[in-house]
Amino acid sequence: MSKNENSGKYWPYMILGFLFIGITLGYWTIKNTISLPVHESNNYMQKYQDADKASNEIAESQARFDAKYSVAFSGLEKSDFKPKHLKRKPHLHYALNDNNSVTFTIKDRSGKGVNDANITLLVTRPQTEKEDYYVKDISTIGDGVYKVNNIKIANKGRYILRTKISVGSDTKYIDIYGFKK
Repeated sequence: MSKNENSGKYWPYMILGFLFIGITLGYWTIKNTISLPVHESNNYMQKYQDADKASNEIAESQARFDAKYSVAFSGLEKSDFKPKHLKRKPHLHYALNDNNSVTFTIKDRSGKGVNDANITLLVTRPQTEKEDYYVKDISTIGDGVYKVNNIKIANKGRYILRTKISVGSDTKYIDIYGFKK
């Protein structure tokens, strides 16, 4: 008789157990989500909201720039770095040292050097903004050649040298991918 009286009384404990597990997993999810840092994208050296709003203007400006000017980059050696577990084709990476220099040569389509360009360089890492720094108002050393010296790379890992080149109302964005061993 005691077997019949106690059968079916386990379901309230199961409901409480499932409720406890659900609340515990919800708390764990929220706690871990809050503890992770959020880094905004700095593509086009703007907040992603501004870049999204002006995406058509950015594309048109880059097309105008490419039609009028050519940009050559030099100063860094190619690296043998290949990212692991990458499903898409990897970017070409350049070897970075403690102290680097980069040279940009800007010419118009007739081959004449452009000396009135405004160049800004952002050194950033793909996963964090802590080590970001800007080099602004890079001046020409003559005949469309612009040189940036003393680009200091403190820690090992991947870096992106984001460059914004403006001539008048035309702007070009260039990403140079680097790796320091």
